[in-house]
Amino acid sequence: MRRKRVAILISGRGSNMSALIAAARAPHYPAEIVGVFSNRAAAQGLEIAAAEGIATRSLAQSAYESREAFDMAINEVLESWGAEIVCLAGFMRILSPAFIARWQGRMINVHPSLLPLYRGLDTHARALADKVAEHGCSVHFVTTGLDEGPVILQAKVPVLPDDTPETLAARVLVEEHRLYPEALRLLAAGEVSL
Repeated sequence: MRRKRVAILISGRGSNMSALIAAARAPHYPAEIVGVFSNRAAAQGLEIAAAEGIATRSLAQSAYESREAFDMAINEVLESWGAEIVCLAGFMRILSPAFIARWQGRMINVHPSLLPLYRGLDTHARALADKVAEHGCSVHFVTTGLDEGPVILQAKVPVLPDDTPETLAARVLVEEHRLYPEALRLLAAGEVSL
């Protein structure tokens, strides 16, 4: 079995990145993590990936004249790694339409809500404000609309009476770490497509 080559894009500590790296250690997992890119040189996840022997790279958007130019530079890094699939794991940037088109059907993201509910930021606080009974996470294909791509998998958690955004986020994160490796497995194995 030839494993698909996966690059992960992060901006911070990379807890979902770590979950993907751990899953890819299994001998029959259909994907291997070949590189981790960050738009922040100080991202803690870069150190974690490097300690796992995975190639890492960071570039600062401020060094580029436009978002498109920065995205082209990211694309060059991903191609240098031979990446076939891109996983966004807390990558806090809106990607340009040209970059999204380049990776259409091969780029996925994990989002902390039951999409289409609560696209964007502050999902846990918004869910609590709406007094919903359930919250959760989604893994979806990345398209040009923010958090609008087709959902691959979702996981639900109950919202408890004494929940805060932090306690709810912690329970959702446990599900993200379970869900994201499974969604990547499905994509890498050709069991799901856009």
